[in-house]
Amino acid sequence: MAILQTLRTYELRLLHCTLSPNQTPQTPPLSTPFQTSIQTLLQSIESGQYSKTLTPNSAPFLFNLNNPSPPYSNSITNHVNSFLITQTTDSPSPEERAFLVFLVAVSAFLAFVQSNVTGPPETLPCLFSGLAKQDVEVWARNEVMASGSDLLGKFFNLEYIVCAKLLLLSVRDYLQQNINVGFATSSLWLARVLLIQQKLLDGHSSVIYEKLKEVSAESLGHFGDLKKVATYWVGAEEAVLSDIVSTVHLELGIIEFRYGRVDSSKVHFETAEKASGLSLSVSGAMGFRTVHQVDPKAQLRLFADSSGSKTGLSDVNGFVADKDRQVHEASDVLLTPRFLEHNNEGSGSLNPVQQALILAQCLLIEKNTPHDEMQRWDMAPYIEAIDSQPSSLYIIKCFCDLLRIRWEKTRGRTKERALLMMEKLVQGVYESVPNVAERIRYCFCVDLPAIPSLRKEYADLLVSCGLIGEAVKIYENLELWDNVIFCYRLLEKKAASVELINTRLLERPNDPRLWCSLGDVTNNDSCYEKALQVSENKSVRAKRSLARSAYNRGEYEKSKLLWESAMALNSLYPDGWFALGAAALKARDLEKALDAFTRAVQIDPDNGEAWNNIACLHMTKKRNKEALIAFKEALKFKRESWQMWENYSQVAVDSGNFGLALEATQKVLTLTNNKRYDVKLLDSIMLQIEGKNITDDIDSVVNGVGELVLERRREIEQLTDSIGKILQQIAKSGGDGDIWGLFARWHKLKGDLLMCSEALLKQVRSYQGSELWVDKERFKKYARASLELCNVFVESGSPKRAETHLKSTIKQASLRFSDTDEFRELQSFLEKLQAALQANSVPST
Repeated sequence: MAILQTLRTYELRLLHCTLSPNQTPQTPPLSTPFQTSIQTLLQSIESGQYSKTLTPNSAPFLFNLNNPSPPYSNSITNHVNSFLITQTTDSPSPEERAFLVFLVAVSAFLAFVQSNVTGPPETLPCLFSGLAKQDVEVWARNEVMASGSDLLGKFFNLEYIVCAKLLLLSVRDYLQQNINVGFATSSLWLARVLLIQQKLLDGHSSVIYEKLKEVSAESLGHFGDLKKVATYWVGAEEAVLSDIVSTVHLELGIIEFRYGRVDSSKVHFETAEKASGLSLSVSGAMGFRTVHQVDPKAQLRLFADSSGSKTGLSDVNGFVADKDRQVHEASDVLLTPRFLEHNNEGSGSLNPVQQALILAQCLLIEKNTPHDEMQRWDMAPYIEAIDSQPSSLYIIKCFCDLLRIRWEKTRGRTKERALLMMEKLVQGVYESVPNVAERIRYCFCVDLPAIPSLRKEYADLLVSCGLIGEAVKIYENLELWDNVIFCYRLLEKKAASVELINTRLLERPNDPRLWCSLGDVTNNDSCYEKALQVSENKSVRAKRSLARSAYNRGEYEKSKLLWESAMALNSLYPDGWFALGAAALKARDLEKALDAFTRAVQIDPDNGEAWNNIACLHMTKKRNKEALIAFKEALKFKRESWQMWENYSQVAVDSGNFGLALEATQKVLTLTNNKRYDVKLLDSIMLQIEGKNITDDIDSVVNGVGELVLERRREIEQLTDSIGKILQQIAKSGGDGDIWGLFARWHKLKGDLLMCSEALLKQVRSYQGSELWVDKERFKKYARASLELCNVFVESGSPKRAETHLKSTIKQASLRFSDTDEFRELQSFLEKLQAALQANSVPST
């Protein structure tokens, strides 16, 4: 038990290396040489000398690999397991052996983070002296990309993060299976490793995400609240433990944000705020935003109340960034608004965790608001609150500057300053100040991109400013061949891009990314097939490209199979699911298409096209309820699509929601300038209204006017008014005969027989013309409209008008249409009408 307590103290010290090393807990007296060795290694990590711990003396289980056979991952795991289970009379305890492996894993991981995330980058020794450097690079690159995505750029010493992951998994499994006691922080460190691995890739990996969910749940189980943390580290200060809780929730919130889980991310951030004693509110304050501004204007301002926080590991002196005069003079817009004196109390001095939490709010704003200019202004008070702090840690200041650059590059008045700030931010990564140990602090509490990603963002900014030549150099250095090709196309140098890729292929013939890039330039499927060959059928990009090519050729079944294969490797790619659905739809595999589109909206709920396709597929299967729900989601993002509104109206009618159907029809008319309408749909709604009117009349007679009947009448009145407005709108634009017939029925419902007869008369006239007496179908419509018109004439007291119209119609129709039922109905109606007129004209005796 004493050994376990000692190791837990070491765990806390190791965790403090990424938080605040100034609060190092007291370590129990050393009792064995092995513990002395562990503490020596721990001190090297605390000072930022990570490579010191990665030597044959400190990690014999890792370096005593004598020409391991592929796959190297299995060899490493076997050697580690052998070291863990070896027992001699004077050997250390299993816990101490496991902690040494754990220590080396963290050291290797932090060394990789230094070289590829926080800087300054340095050349690290190869972990496996018995292997060729090129073989190690190929193995490590394939291991990182085994989760189904390509690398985002050129990274160094990938074997370090691969080994860190393998060692952490090995020691975690060993402790759980053999002694049922583990190091609780191993789950948190493994989550950090997996998140950094995800940052190396150009797309979300489902394999990594599933593992992250598992270790995140374990981390919450150990450090989710103050009580759990206090139980694990007995005797530690409450303030220190509170900051650990805040940090854990902040890091887990960033993980959830990375995968688009905004709601759960927000919950983690809110829990972290509560644990850190921070309360945030945005309000208005009078101040000046530009140098030459004379009168104060209302400005958004963040008010941060940290009165609830305790003095803990975060209360340390931060890195004070020099105010660069050149940056200030690059724009007349102030970096932070100058508020009036009586408004100067905004945010007091905040500790690093609280500053990181403020910047985390920008991530939520980015996901929860439309991507427009206002989104950046919503972020502004949070960014300016950190810029106004007297001191900030290096890593937090870097992330704050990056958020400001992303905001200011979209504005003409500040774009030059954004470019200058980005240049200095990239340069700062390679400078020696601050030192490694300072840079690593709180680097997992902000969503800072890896150095290649940061440089790519810098190159993208250069392209947007027209500095394509400088951008090409960066892209080439990062081996981002697709971006290089794009730049060469802008410069109209396509041949140069092909020559460049072929030159690189001579040096690295087994790089699948190069083969895919060559395929993109030449439109040659054999390049993608070669990429699959050299990647041992693991290149997701090659499969996606082949699937698109097959779809474009009309080979939909082949495209569907290729997309299924690609999505099996990496399922967190919403565009892939959409493309699979499209291919399956063309191949007439409706169930597969529905499943694919459903998976697409599960990953990206804002995909309006996918929602529309889901709704249409449900329509074909007569699943009106499901189709209606899907259309409602689709229309949130595609409100200007009249086709979608038209489909929505049809589904609404089929499901009995006539009010929704009329609203959708009104929207279609507005979007098409009254040129698009569905007569059959309007007719079916009119029949429902007419049928309900008859039913309600019977109900009111039998049961009296009850509450239910009154409510139904109100519903009918609303439907009647809505369809009337629609019919009037169409009629004003010159509707056809069918519309005038519906309009006449509407007037009859309203009890206006005069307007009804006028509408019917226009319907009859719309059918007239030279084709009437040669087109049987047209005559039938004309005859039915004439009968309705004559009925209304009779009801309104104008039987003579009806007689005249009938005589004229029968006379002209007798030549061609005397054999039709409609002609006979006209004759019958005329005979009855004449008999009635004659009876009324005979005087009574």
